[in-house]
Amino acid sequence: MNATQPHYHGDHICWGHSHEPHRPHTLAVKGLAVSYREVRALEDISFETACGRTVALIGPNGAGKSSLLKAMAGVIRPDAGGIFWRGQPLLAAHQEIAYLPQRGEIDWQFPITVRGLVEMGRYAQLGNWRRFREHDREIVDKSLEAMELKNLADRQISALSGGQQQRTFIARALAQEAHVLLLDEPFTGLDTPAQEMLQRLFRSLAAEGRLLIASHHDLATVSDIFDEVLLVRKRQFAFGPVAEAFTEANIAAAYQKSTS
Repeated sequence: MNATQPHYHGDHICWGHSHEPHRPHTLAVKGLAVSYREVRALEDISFETACGRTVALIGPNGAGKSSLLKAMAGVIRPDAGGIFWRGQPLLAAHQEIAYLPQRGEIDWQFPITVRGLVEMGRYAQLGNWRRFREHDREIVDKSLEAMELKNLADRQISALSGGQQQRTFIARALAQEAHVLLLDEPFTGLDTPAQEMLQRLFRSLAAEGRLLIASHHDLATVSDIFDEVLLVRKRQFAFGPVAEAFTEANIAAAYQKSTS
């Protein structure tokens, strides 16, 4: 089998990863507490999900959604609890985790092309001393093709639309061969066609066996995009399949003004 082709294992398809048949990789968050600038942002967050799913982080501004993503990405250190991927601490598998911050946090004027940015995804696999090989170039090409960016490969990232920018960062995650994608408000600021395309990409990536966890603010589109939902406002209000957890009662509880 060509190393750049998807590997089929049971119901899952992954680049560079394998599953035991019918046993998807799991992500477990257990009793997580996170502080941001000495202020407690999250308390006692616990849930478990698996590859092949899309998970929405839902809650009002300041609920701790970004803090949770950053903790899972290893950007900030939790105060308590743990995050486990395939039964091991998540950071032990940091090469399999890709974090996509909010677009407003990225310097889009940085002088780099689309291809150059996607190639950066290979650095986690190459380490400090290995040089780019034909295999690495093939994976970069495949990542660009998967995100429909090959015709934009030589364009500066500053010249991209919002949707193209998001697809470029997802292509970088694919080049990294990331299994878990953590995305902070990926749909914010996109026009309707770009949002619809990103929705299709989410479904495609999940079908390939990846786990996507994204903060999201548009309540009307949650059921169109996501399989599971985690409702938070500093603590956990509900987690589970969208049809079960994304109820009016749970939404009202998470969004009501705090009386404390």
